[in-house]
Amino acid sequence: MATTPPKPERPIAPHLGHYRMGPAMTASIVHRITGDGLAIVGGLLFTWWLASLAAGKESYDWFLSWFTGPGWNVLGYVVGVGLTFALFQHMMSGIRHLVLDTGAGYELKTNRTGAILTFVGSTLLTILFWCILLKDVIFAGAK
Repeated sequence: MATTPPKPERPIAPHLGHYRMGPAMTASIVHRITGDGLAIVGGLLFTWWLASLAAGKESYDWFLSWFTGPGWNVLGYVVGVGLTFALFQHMMSGIRHLVLDTGAGYELKTNRTGAILTFVGSTLLTILFWCILLKDVIFAGAK
């Protein structure tokens, strides 16, 4: 009987299954998702707002009823916080890419730290933004 020769050891082709998801890869993917989300969701909301504004008071009030109400509607919070986080995340990631475009920050530790800081910065900016925006609601009970 004939035997088959052993297969030579070859390197494994790079594929997504072989990579460990690191902060830099996550930041890159989230940057693309937030950019698309801002363009699609933000663009549709802006168009809806503008059309309702142009259509008159009744139409504008109907638009506002989707996002406001007694103590704000939950949809308003979800969309508002989501778009705000997307904006700040996209902005922080853009600043990171601007730094990388200068040739700085390509060392592994620096790149990893910069990617993590985009998430930390965008989360803190989103919290700060909404605290400032809702300061009257938050501190109304203290009076």
